[in-house]
Amino acid sequence: MTNSISEVKNTEVFFVIGSNTTENHPVIGSQLRQALAKGAKLIVADPREIDLAKDADVFLQVRPGTNIALLNGMMHVIIKEGLVDKDYINSRTKGYEKLLEIIDYYTPERVSEICNVAAKDIIKAAKIYASKPASILYAMGVTQHKYGTNGVMALSNLALICGNIGKENAGVNPLRGQGNVQGACDMGGLPDMYPGYQKVYDEKVNEKFSKAWKKSLSLKPGLTIPEMIEGSNSGLVKMLYIMGENPMVSDPDINHVESGLKNLDFLVVQDIFLTETAELANVILPAAAFAEKNGTFTNTERRIQKVNKILEAPGQAKSDWLIIAELAKTIGDDYELNSAEEVMQEISSLTPIYGGISYHRLKNISLQWPCPDAKHPGTKILHKGEFARGKALIVPIDFTESDEKTSKEYPYLMTTGRNLYHYHTRTMTGKTKGNNQKSPHSYLEINPTTAKKLGIEENDWVLVSSPRGEVKTRAKITDIVGEKVLFMPFHFAEGAANYLTNTNLDDIAKIPELKVNAVNVKKIE
Repeated sequence: MTNSISEVKNTEVFFVIGSNTTENHPVIGSQLRQALAKGAKLIVADPREIDLAKDADVFLQVRPGTNIALLNGMMHVIIKEGLVDKDYINSRTKGYEKLLEIIDYYTPERVSEICNVAAKDIIKAAKIYASKPASILYAMGVTQHKYGTNGVMALSNLALICGNIGKENAGVNPLRGQGNVQGACDMGGLPDMYPGYQKVYDEKVNEKFSKAWKKSLSLKPGLTIPEMIEGSNSGLVKMLYIMGENPMVSDPDINHVESGLKNLDFLVVQDIFLTETAELANVILPAAAFAEKNGTFTNTERRIQKVNKILEAPGQAKSDWLIIAELAKTIGDDYELNSAEEVMQEISSLTPIYGGISYHRLKNISLQWPCPDAKHPGTKILHKGEFARGKALIVPIDFTESDEKTSKEYPYLMTTGRNLYHYHTRTMTGKTKGNNQKSPHSYLEINPTTAKKLGIEENDWVLVSSPRGEVKTRAKITDIVGEKVLFMPFHFAEGAANYLTNTNLDDIAKIPELKVNAVNVKKIE
C-alpha cells in the first residue's frame, strides 16, 4: 500500500476494484464501513454484486477482464470535464500528453458496450473519484489477468491525473492475499529480486550479496512459479522445494500442476500440515506455526511486526529459518546465523528499506518501511513530496480482450475468488469446526435465470467443464452474478475450481489469468 490502514477510517472517497474487501480483508473492510458511516463516498467495480456493493454510491458490475477499459473510460470523463489536478500533473508527472492521445477513444458509451455497465454510472463514478482525495483499494481481481500489470498501471494513471499519490487518505493500495506475502516479497521471494527489491542483474547488488554470503551469485533471474511448473513438466526443472504453499489446490490447471510435480526427480515440501501437495513429496519437513517461533511478519501496509514464541512446536517441527540453516550446514555451507534475531540483523545490513529495523526497536512498536536507519520513524505514506524515480511516469494503456473467450462449447465466463469463512487452500481453516459448518464444501454461483434455463436448482450437483478439465460441485443460485458469469471459490480440494482455470500468463509479471475462464455447466441427473 502507498498509504496506511489507519487512514481508512478518515478517507472521504473509496474506489474498490477487484477486491471483495469485507470478506477477504474484513479488518480493513470494517474500517471502510466506519468511514462510510461518517459520510464517505464509495465506488465498487466487480463482476459480482459483492456485499460491499450494497453500500456503494456507484456499483459497476463489469464483465470479467474489462478493468482497463473501465479505468480509461473514467479517465476520459475526468479529462473532458476538466477535473484533473493540473498542478500535480505538471510538477510531479510526465507522459500525460501521450495519455491524451489514446483516451479520446474511451467514451463512456463505448466503454459501456465493452464492460456491460451503464454509461451514466461510469460518468458518475469518475466525478466522485475526482471530487476529493480518494483511496483505491484493489486485490487479485485486478492482477490475476493476462493484462494484470497493465491494469495496475491504469490504476496508477487514474490516481496520478487526480493528484492522489503521496497524499493522506488517498493512494493506490493493493490488499495482499495472505499473511506475510508482503514480507516474502520484501525478502526476495521473487525470481529477479534480492531482499528489498534489489535487482539480481545489478552488478553492484550482486557484488554486495556475493560478498555477504561468500558465494559467487548468478546475475540471471530465476523462474516464476508458473514457469517452474512448466519446467517440471518439460524436464527442465528436476527438483522443487516448496515452503508454505499448496499448488495442488491454489494453482491454475491442477492436472498440469500434478503432472509436473510427479515428473520431478525430487520434491521437498515444508509446511505445518500434510497438504495435498505434501502428499506428493519425497521428503516432508515439518515447520513450526506462527505461535511456535520468533520472527516478523510484514503486512499489506508495509508494517513490520514482531511475533514471539509462546508454544513449543510439536514433534520434529522447527522454525523455517532453522530448517534452512541446518540444511545449509548439511550440504557444506558456512552458515553462521544462529537465531531469528541474527537473521534480522543480516536483513538490516543488506536491505536499505529495512536498514533501521531491529528486534530491539520492534519490541514495543511496529515500523513501516522504508525505514533506512535506527533513528528513522518509518514511512506512513509513500511518495510524499517526491517519487524515488523523480517524476512519476504516466503510461498510456490500451484495453485488450482476454485471451480466453466464450464459445458454443464453453458459453460462460467463470471467475474465482474467496469467501469469508476460509483462508486460501483451507490448510488451516479446513481443520476448524465452525468454519466448516459455515462453508462445508465447494460450490458454483449461478444466476437464477441461467439456472432455470439449465434446469438447475439450489444445491443440485453440477458438472463444470473447461478446456483443462472438469469438476463436480454444488449449485448455489444467486443473483449476485450475471446471467453469463459464474463464480467458484478456490479453497476446496474436493471440487477444486483450479482444475478449470487457465494458465495464460501476464507477459510482464507472469501472473496466471485466474479470473477469466471459459466454461460450461450441466446438471448431473
